[in-house]
Amino acid sequence: MAGARGSQRVASASGGRDGSAGPGNGTRPAALLFDWDNTLADTWPAIHHALVVTFQAMGREPWTFEETRARVRASARDSFPALFGAQAEEAMSIFYRCFETDHLAKLRERPGATDMLERLDAAGYYLAVVSNKRGDLLRQEAEALDWTRLFRRLVGANDAERDKPAIAPVHLALADSAIPPGPDVWFVGDTDIDLACAANSGCIRVLLRAEPPAAGEFADHSPERYFATCTALADLLTADGT
Repeated sequence: MAGARGSQRVASASGGRDGSAGPGNGTRPAALLFDWDNTLADTWPAIHHALVVTFQAMGREPWTFEETRARVRASARDSFPALFGAQAEEAMSIFYRCFETDHLAKLRERPGATDMLERLDAAGYYLAVVSNKRGDLLRQEAEALDWTRLFRRLVGANDAERDKPAIAPVHLALADSAIPPGPDVWFVGDTDIDLACAANSGCIRVLLRAEPPAAGEFADHSPERYFATCTALADLLTADGT
């Protein structure tokens, strides 16, 4: 867990609002749950570097950058046992030791993310994060980007009993609101695991990334809404009369 402020972001809501009177009205959601890595924050360089160091230390051929982008989905506690078997704990220690040295220096926001979040927050939407990044590291990055103030909860890997695509982190992310998981909640992400988590929890599946979904890419859980940019999502949800 992070320090006192970061831990509070998992334990309690901010700003004194309970989320019960959000804008949800059938066309707009009452709450938005965002994935973190490469939905809101550009974190591929730090993730890839730490994985390369880990694979090399474990005597394995490192993934290319494109392989990292295509394969990284689940949390380390879910994916490393399959990747490294009995050496999973050692590999995890190496990965995090490397990642923690430079992830904040390499951190960048995705284009338009701050403006989108500020507009959605000002419009009264309940905003939270459900990420497979370890919770304490997630909250460090939110603080570095000055985004902690915009989210009611920042839920990362190991914060709930299970990680995405399980529904436990969704319930934790909404725990400070009167909003249950379901069609009044948009789950916004950039990969299949985000859409699977949305489907598992009954939320609306929203794809946010520059590339439109390819034919058959999301055969099991196709997106119900697609936005190419953060600005497009914010424009829709903050337009008068929507």
